[in-house]
Amino acid sequence: MTPLLEVRDLKKYFKNKAGMLHAVDGIDFVLEEGKTLGVVGESGCGKTTLGRTVLHLIEATSGQILFEGKDISNPTKQEMHGIRRKMQIIFQDPFSSLNPRMSVCEAIMEPLVLHEHMSKSEMLTETRRLMDTVGIATRFENSYPHELDGGRRQRIGVARALALNPKFIVCDEPVSALDVSIQAQIINLMLDLQEQRGLAYMFVTHDLSVVKYISDDIMVMYLGQMVEKAPSDELFKNTCHPYSIALLSAIPVPVYPNNAQRVLLRGEITSPINPKPGCRFMARCRFAEEKCNEPQVIEECAPGHFVACCRYKEIKENKD
Repeated sequence: MTPLLEVRDLKKYFKNKAGMLHAVDGIDFVLEEGKTLGVVGESGCGKTTLGRTVLHLIEATSGQILFEGKDISNPTKQEMHGIRRKMQIIFQDPFSSLNPRMSVCEAIMEPLVLHEHMSKSEMLTETRRLMDTVGIATRFENSYPHELDGGRRQRIGVARALALNPKFIVCDEPVSALDVSIQAQIINLMLDLQEQRGLAYMFVTHDLSVVKYISDDIMVMYLGQMVEKAPSDELFKNTCHPYSIALLSAIPVPVYPNNAQRVLLRGEITSPINPKPGCRFMARCRFAEEKCNEPQVIEECAPGHFVACCRYKEIKENKD
């Protein structure tokens, strides 16, 4: 069966005065229809850049993107118009992503105006249907973004993303700017929509509790590279990479287990500008050895569980 989305050795470099900044550096993953890939890592690791590069909001330096089995790495303008219907994004900040001069109705209707051939009455009917789908009351259709709370603004973002019936949506930290109670509402809404429409999500976040709840697979990124990828339950149960171990140890819990140990990272963060070929986490890793200076190979340590660390076996033994 052909996967919905396949990314091969995707790279995105930015040129600056000091050299080339390796924002995304050799990412590979496969995403099936109706599934969610969670992408986690600290700020600046390249999560958002990865999502935007896949959508061609910024163009890749190199690599291959296949959607429904078709290579869309270098689409023409006409091809890109068709791709936009199938691939959408929900932005992190629901306020700055909306035009303050557009009402709720106008904002949701905009994709229909650009892509669909409908009469004005048909577009209005479809817009109200989308509002009902995401839980926005019709009394708000003539309201403006500054008159709404964060949850309703993000629901507008979800409705806009759904307007053209896409198959794949990049969710760029869609709940990080919301209150905890509103976060739960938006996440449950997204899960319901996924079940109803068979949507595939790339869920970008730094909240590991959220990503465990919503994701089928989780990819951990560090300075532009994938360091670990596994099914959600497997990653939390059998963490292999030292960076992933430190990341998971930082999750706040109501009652801290007696045998739990918080892993504190020390040392300087490696510069993402012209990085050396070895492990980029080496400077902060307590398990680092001389062989970590060599390029790290991604290995399958368990079915569907991949890790880029030459010492993961010793680390796992030490953790156990």
